[in-house]
Amino acid sequence: MANNLVSIYGLLILVSASTLFIRGATETYTVGDDLGWTVPPLGELTYRTWATEQDFVVGDRIRFEWSGSGTENVVQVNREGYEECRATNSYALSPIETNSPFTYRLNSTETYYFICTVDNHCRLGQRVAIQASSSAASSSLAVALSVILLAINILCLF
Repeated sequence: MANNLVSIYGLLILVSASTLFIRGATETYTVGDDLGWTVPPLGELTYRTWATEQDFVVGDRIRFEWSGSGTENVVQVNREGYEECRATNSYALSPIETNSPFTYRLNSTETYYFICTVDNHCRLGQRVAIQASSSAASSSLAVALSVILLAINILCLF
């Protein structure tokens, strides 16, 4: 019986410690998940909702995927370019990318803005704003959870 308790407590401690590494590695997110990068059926709300449901951190990669050559593109723009759906020289922060898939790495804690410049796709909602946070801020919940679970485990030993 004592051996079983020690095994259970050991397992709980191991699980608690492993939560420290829940979000240690970078991730690759496909914009829109299964929908991909296209004119969204629900307009701008589609990509806005998708972006707010993610936990982007510095180092993560954003993958834009679409089917068909020349049907879509993606360009990183500044905030004004995003709001006005413009990718002219004063708004564009990168060249227009026409090859799918296209992957972009989030290099700093800031908001990244991307739009499609094909026809009126941007005005129809094919644009996304992505807020990247520092990895330390994102893992604070995991650290707090680990500390609480570790404290409970220690109390259970006595």
